[in-house]
Amino acid sequence: MADQSRAASFWTSALGYQQDENPDFLFDASGEGVRLHLDGTDRTHLDLWADEGQREAEAERLVALGATRVEWTYPEGADFVVLADTEGNLFCVIGT
Repeated sequence: MADQSRAASFWTSALGYQQDENPDFLFDASGEGVRLHLDGTDRTHLDLWADEGQREAEAERLVALGATRVEWTYPEGADFVVLADTEGNLFCVIGT
């Protein structure tokens, strides 16, 4: 991972998480969510679920945090948007 600090900043803001004492780990302060480990590889593809009718607004919020839109061939009626985080790792925002 070229810039772990930048990636951690993006994902903590995107998910409302906090960094652990070990900055490679992120956690949900409420204790409800899963712990994430930023391990420097693109082995995991995250799908983030947006509230009904909020997919595009959530995608725009993530772009404002540093994500970029990825050129993708979407099927007709696609309910998802493909983005890349600050390190170029792909993830999707899916509408419900």
